[in-house]
Amino acid sequence: MGSIAPESPMKVIIVGAGLGGCATALAMHNAGFEVVVFEKVREFLRLGDSLGLGENAFKLLDRWSPMLRDKLIEIGNKSPNMQIRRWHDGKILAQQPLMDMAGYIGHRGDYHKGFLDAVAEKGIPVHMATEVIDYDDAAPSVTLKNGEKHYADIVIAVDGIKSRARELVLGFSDKPKSSGYACFRAFFKGDHLRGDPLTAEFVEQECVNIWIGKDKHLVQNTLRNGEEFNWIITHKDTEDIKESWFQPGDMDAVRELVQDCDPRVAAIVRKTESCLDWKICYRDPIPTWVSKNHKVALIGDCCHPHLPTSAQGASQATESAAVLAQCLLLAGKDNVPLATRVYEKIRFPRVRRAQTNGEDVRDRWHNALDRVADGEEIDPDSVKIKNAVLYEYDAEADTRKQWPEMSRIVAEELRTGNITALC
Repeated sequence: MGSIAPESPMKVIIVGAGLGGCATALAMHNAGFEVVVFEKVREFLRLGDSLGLGENAFKLLDRWSPMLRDKLIEIGNKSPNMQIRRWHDGKILAQQPLMDMAGYIGHRGDYHKGFLDAVAEKGIPVHMATEVIDYDDAAPSVTLKNGEKHYADIVIAVDGIKSRARELVLGFSDKPKSSGYACFRAFFKGDHLRGDPLTAEFVEQECVNIWIGKDKHLVQNTLRNGEEFNWIITHKDTEDIKESWFQPGDMDAVRELVQDCDPRVAAIVRKTESCLDWKICYRDPIPTWVSKNHKVALIGDCCHPHLPTSAQGASQATESAAVLAQCLLLAGKDNVPLATRVYEKIRFPRVRRAQTNGEDVRDRWHNALDRVADGEEIDPDSVKIKNAVLYEYDAEADTRKQWPEMSRIVAEELRTGNITALC
């Protein structure tokens, strides 16, 4: 009697090898799928500055790559607390555990390298300098710039706010919108600040301080025991969108922004040689994260971009990867549409909560001083970050819990062809 050949593993194509793409690769590999990643960039540089990862992401990463957690914690900020300060004089308005803000905060480039190393350790192929120029959601497949076509059981786009796959899913092109705010960002060696009594305290040890004022706030982050220093000023901005990590900032404009700030901050800015000007873009919530034929799915900034004040962008992308991987496992190779449609329904309300948390904290910071008269004490709770409530969540366990009921609802929608929009 002949034996039945084992079913081949589900094949997954991932477009994008950023933090979200790497998290997705790890989640899919952990589920036992065959994974390949395409990335258009030739080489990743140590770009960006501060990035936070919450415990909601770390508990997942710990399962997928146990060594990664220790590596990221080692290179992250180890300050136990953060201070929220009054703009003009630096008076501490509130203090709370740093974990309540963004979990572990490190340099984006260092964290990205840690993720890439974890992907490489698993033997997951990442094809650099390989641009995807077209998607076929019926096959499903991707076409590369060199003309090659690659097929899979599902294609997952995790390639950022300008993803080409987003247009495929929506059926039309929608450009990123301005949030009405921009960030000046600077990252440099802490030596610049030593020896000056106004600035030396911020590089004596790892620390995080936030100054809040009318329609603006500044976040300071010190890493590697004072070796590296980062500041980010979020301010009102109405210029045209030029979303880029490389757009040079106008230091004269920065100095004008902080002229009425805590003298220590003004001194830090005076010692800063250059900065970047990053327009904060956002996109409205969209009715679906999945293509018409249900076999191209979006993760991360493609479908749920977060404001910096949410401190949850990378963590929520990691959660999305976990949920989609679990859905694919539960649905099976022959029922990808059921998996992708359950995935988006489970994720949407959770992501909206994290997104609106970011809007809420920005608005509370930018209006806090308007609500109290000069000399009055501010309620510390009114300016605290409220992210700790997000950390207990286990994306994998919640997916397994919701699957029976949600898959029943989605199966009926697929049968009737009446897919309920997310929003």
